[in-house]
Amino acid sequence: MKGKHLNAKGKGESSYDYKNDILLFKIKDREYKLSLDFGNLVVDVDKEGFITGLRIFDASQLLRLSKLALKNVKQFEFNAKVEEKVITIQLRFMSMLRNKCLVKQGQDFVRDAINSKIEDSEVSCTVA
Repeated sequence: MKGKHLNAKGKGESSYDYKNDILLFKIKDREYKLSLDFGNLVVDVDKEGFITGLRIFDASQLLRLSKLALKNVKQFEFNAKVEEKVITIQLRFMSMLRNKCLVKQGQDFVRDAINSKIEDSEVSCTVA
């Protein structure tokens, strides 16, 4: 891959809007530029052209998890790659309930961004 790389390990944060069933993963302290809308997924891009956030609408249905599990996400790993106008996002997270691991979830999203002006890049982000 010829694009640029952003290492944001330890700089991530997540939140869950229980009422509206929206799960958010993002990298802290990045300057927002634009969003790419893919229906239930919205990808945020910063001013340097890196994917720095992912919003998942109707998250409990899309991920097939309870809202309680999504409310208690404690750790996650977010990897995003843009290569030849194709966005690939790998999302891994763990949810806790009563201090026990309730769910280890993995999800991959691949979307065609052919009409966007996004450049090749790669992002690795975690929170623990």
